[in-house]
Amino acid sequence: MEFAVSREGTTLVTLHGGSDTTACDEATATLADTLETLAANGPITDWEITDAEVYEHPTAPFDPYTISLAFAVTVTVEAGDADAAAERGAAAIGDALERADLDSITYTSSPMASTA
Repeated sequence: MEFAVSREGTTLVTLHGGSDTTACDEATATLADTLETLAANGPITDWEITDAEVYEHPTAPFDPYTISLAFAVTVTVEAGDADAAAERGAAAIGDALERADLDSITYTSSPMASTA
């Protein structure tokens, strides 16, 4: 049976930006590009960036911002039941995000499986 498995999380993006707003916008665009690539080339079937906020302000001129970004991703897996699907989906999501070389991934929800 086919299941859609979703998971929410956060990641950190470090970059130079002119202000809080531009740094958040640039970090959001960077993560969007990464997730779009994963969707085009891999197991991610859907994604959404739900929030961006300054995690760490620059401590001196020309120091970078660190932006915390909240996201949700979905994969589709084959499994006999929802529990097995959640396990396979969580592994697929973890592998995909690891290959994308995202920093400091923290999952904020358990994997949620539903029939596709």
